[in-house]
Amino acid sequence: MGGPSAEREVSLKTGRAVLAALRRKGIDAHGIDPDDDVIGMLTRGKFDWAFIALHGRWGEDGVIQGALEVIGMPYTGSGVLGSALSMDKVRCKQLWQGCGVPTPEYAVLGANTDFALVAGRLGLPLFVKPAREGSSLGITKVTNAGQLEQAWNTAARYDNVVLVEKGVVGTEVTAAILGTEDLPLIRLETTTEFYDYEAKYVRDDTRYYCPSGLPEGDERRLQSVARRAFEALDCHGWGRVDIMLDREGNSYVIEVNTVPGMTDHSLVPKAAKQAGIEFDDLVVRILDTSATPQHAGTAINAESGGSNGPH
Repeated sequence: MGGPSAEREVSLKTGRAVLAALRRKGIDAHGIDPDDDVIGMLTRGKFDWAFIALHGRWGEDGVIQGALEVIGMPYTGSGVLGSALSMDKVRCKQLWQGCGVPTPEYAVLGANTDFALVAGRLGLPLFVKPAREGSSLGITKVTNAGQLEQAWNTAARYDNVVLVEKGVVGTEVTAAILGTEDLPLIRLETTTEFYDYEAKYVRDDTRYYCPSGLPEGDERRLQSVARRAFEALDCHGWGRVDIMLDREGNSYVIEVNTVPGMTDHSLVPKAAKQAGIEFDDLVVRILDTSATPQHAGTAINAESGGSNGPH
């Protein structure tokens, strides 16, 4: 948890919550705030397993996953490929378009971009985003073409690759995935321009509806779309897929989160609770999704206080 990314503070909140839950379940768990000696830290600690609660770069882009592969340590969530693809919004778009997963039209922006031309082609509103950042950091909603260049400058502070995406006006839903289980959808309503960093982690007036209130057939359809988007990126274990519905009910996948937040404002715990899974049990379920045949059942056995559970 923690790490060097722009999402460090959120990751620390997630990590503390997960660490406390693991300990309440009788698992000998320890918090690691990694630096460039992370492999040495893990090797010296003689840990059996890693629960990845790192958000953003290092944690969701395949870097920590690659390090753990090198030392042969099992870990939660998606592997190197799924993590790297999911973190790169441009690569996600390209892959989804190639396999028929609906996603909003987009363009990549640069210093030489004709911003007025892009705005005219995609239409308004638009969302400008760093290609490889999370927690809505660096995102700007653009409602007139004159704002587009400044929005690109804002996003470019976070990443040298910036994309602009056609805005979908309608309903925002999120689909949590836990192993082979599709958790209930959450429908979101915010008082901000969009579901930004403040709405996610600071404000108390963001409204979460779970059950979503959508017709049952629509909910199942959106869960299927989310699963397709998730698996197309070679993701597995657990994650969250964000989807927008336009006013005609058409769905558009916005992004996949391979290490979603686990804070008091987070969505996966809300969806799990609706499915009858309390927070501590959710944490253990996530740990168990990473079980290889030789480790299967280890985390659950630890609940009884045995000494063979993962550290």
